[in-house]
Amino acid sequence: MKKTTFMNEDFLLTTEKARELYHTYAEHTPILDYHCHISPKEIAQNQRFENIAQIWLAGDHYKWRQMRSNGVEEYYITGEASDYEKFCKWAQTLEKAVGNPLYHWSHLELQRYFGYHGVLGADSAKKVWDLCSERLQQEEMSARGIMRASDVKLICTTDDPVDDLHWHQAIADDKSIEIHVLPAWRPDRAIAIEKPDFIDYIQQLGQTANLEIKTFSDWKMALDKRMDYFAKLGCLISDHGLLYVPWFPSEETEIEKIFAKRLSKQTLSEEQEQKFKTAAMLWLAEQYQKRGWVMQLHFGVTRNNNTRMFGEIGADTGFDSIFNQVPLLELSSYLDALCEKNVLPKTILYSLNPEDNAAIGTLIGCFQEAGTAGKIQQGSAWWFNDHKTGMVEQMTSLANLGLLGNFVGMLTDSRSFLSYTRHEYFRRVLCDLVGGWVEHGEYPDDDQLLGRLIKDICYNNAVRYFGFDLETI
Repeated sequence: MKKTTFMNEDFLLTTEKARELYHTYAEHTPILDYHCHISPKEIAQNQRFENIAQIWLAGDHYKWRQMRSNGVEEYYITGEASDYEKFCKWAQTLEKAVGNPLYHWSHLELQRYFGYHGVLGADSAKKVWDLCSERLQQEEMSARGIMRASDVKLICTTDDPVDDLHWHQAIADDKSIEIHVLPAWRPDRAIAIEKPDFIDYIQQLGQTANLEIKTFSDWKMALDKRMDYFAKLGCLISDHGLLYVPWFPSEETEIEKIFAKRLSKQTLSEEQEQKFKTAAMLWLAEQYQKRGWVMQLHFGVTRNNNTRMFGEIGADTGFDSIFNQVPLLELSSYLDALCEKNVLPKTILYSLNPEDNAAIGTLIGCFQEAGTAGKIQQGSAWWFNDHKTGMVEQMTSLANLGLLGNFVGMLTDSRSFLSYTRHEYFRRVLCDLVGGWVEHGEYPDDDQLLGRLIKDICYNNAVRYFGFDLETI
């Protein structure tokens, strides 16, 4: 049997049908990245990068975790080491990342953006560094140039209610930017009543909304004004990062007392915190439904596990993990309460715990509605699950229990302009999965049917589901 060469044009495509599906339908389908952490400022200013470390390692806690696992000192990760030193440490680490998606992503990015089809490791680090540095000087390797080369049609960034969206406005006003860059509403700090900085944040929110927030009613009014502002700049999506979806309903009068107690700097009980969060999430969902926004719920993650490192370098630096006991009964009660009032918005559910796949797959089927295909979605394999195994498990579970054909597909969830190859990785996994079913006689070998299915999951379903101003293909 002939050995397959490393990451060739048929990478991850193990059957003839998989290769046909990918190269015919998925490979050249545009990219719609509806959830990322790209900086709109860098797009507006068409950021350029001096070297591969600046675009590859800055802010990438995926890579930072693996470097720590390889015994690399923090000096070479988030410390004061030179960019070249940090890159060399990453190259040394990558050699040991067999089976890790970072190995594939890194080499896909080197192939697609830098034309390097070799293997990155300690011995080749200098060669790759020089090649990438030279390539990054070329005009088309600016932030927008990379997005154009990736055929990105639209992205949604992640934005706090207090953000002035200045850079989104600048992008909207710049007619030379053909890529749609829309804000997405992320009100986590407005809900995190237990956090030490909650009172300071509420003051900031009031200043941004031009009103003084003294009551829960004021809180709602301020957020309502900010949602109106976000909508003017094209926002169609909200996003929540939660340990789990709370469910502890209470009367409005009690919520007002809880809110007043917190603003007076008194300590709340856990029950009071959960009552506030439940009321906040119920009200926000109703506003999303009214505006036609999609609600994304990301849950099942425990953050900042390493207290010492959190104190030294802060959040989002690689010290988060899977929460293994996500209470899905509370999620069901939350969705049911919204459904009872007929105010349940389009909703995407992501659990970081892959053991929740089947539960989510069955739960979403309880709240679907006529008129919207796949109104309640199971989100793509997220964060620690966006590897080959995680993607196959998530899509297989969704196919077994729901309608994979309505799935809104992949996102990058990334801060890097090179991460669009994650869409390619996903598409290859998707085509291999579906192609295998065809090869085994589990789905018809019908080119028209299959072509539509693959293009829908890769692009069209998201266009229709979110209501973006884009043509389907």
